[in-house]
Amino acid sequence: MDGIKFFCGNANVTLAQEISAYLKIPLGSAEVKRFRDGEISIKICENVRGADVFILQSTHSPTDNLMELLIMIDAVKRASAKQVTAVIPYFGYARQDRKDQPRVPITAKLVADLISTSGADRVVTMDLHAAQIQGFFNIPFDHLYSSLVFSKYLKDMEISDLVVVAPDAGSIDMARAYAKRLGAGLALVDKRRPKPDVAEVMNIIGEVDKKNILIRDDMIDTGGTIIEAALALEK
Repeated sequence: MDGIKFFCGNANVTLAQEISAYLKIPLGSAEVKRFRDGEISIKICENVRGADVFILQSTHSPTDNLMELLIMIDAVKRASAKQVTAVIPYFGYARQDRKDQPRVPITAKLVADLISTSGADRVVTMDLHAAQIQGFFNIPFDHLYSSLVFSKYLKDMEISDLVVVAPDAGSIDMARAYAKRLGAGLALVDKRRPKPDVAEVMNIIGEVDKKNILIRDDMIDTGGTIIEAALALEK
């Protein structure tokens, strides 16, 4: 694939190596180091002038991952790359995608602005925490879904009496998509959060008695939501 350059930061090195081998595109040479005070130092070690550059890097915690992506985009843009595509397997800082209480930020929008301002021409990511995040970007945005891969895998398992359960209201659309592809039932866990990272199950909406359950969630941090949902479904 002439004219294509593929780089990565430190967040997804193994994945980048596997993609490089699959596509038969060599992984670009770049130095990603730290100054003694902790600041990130990046140097692109090959010519990218006029090239279509793809940079693979997730933006989840720690913040260094996001900064590596921004600095690497800036570096290749200043080196006269024709087009820069940020490939973000995990779009971090996506939880706060709206103002649901006073005096809180919309971090998903902030990160979108940072990526655009750094010089990215296109973004590719998958399984966003909220589909509305696509609207935060003023550049082309490709939202990929893992459901096509997982649905085939689960369908081949031929699980009888299957019910797909959404662990909260925000997951219902994706759970419905799985249920449709698998020909399964659908249920919802009515969850409340008294404080961040703490989940309380209030009700189970749907028929789950004596069924085989598949819980589909897009993000697991402490595991509290999945655990509480599983315990509630067992009762």
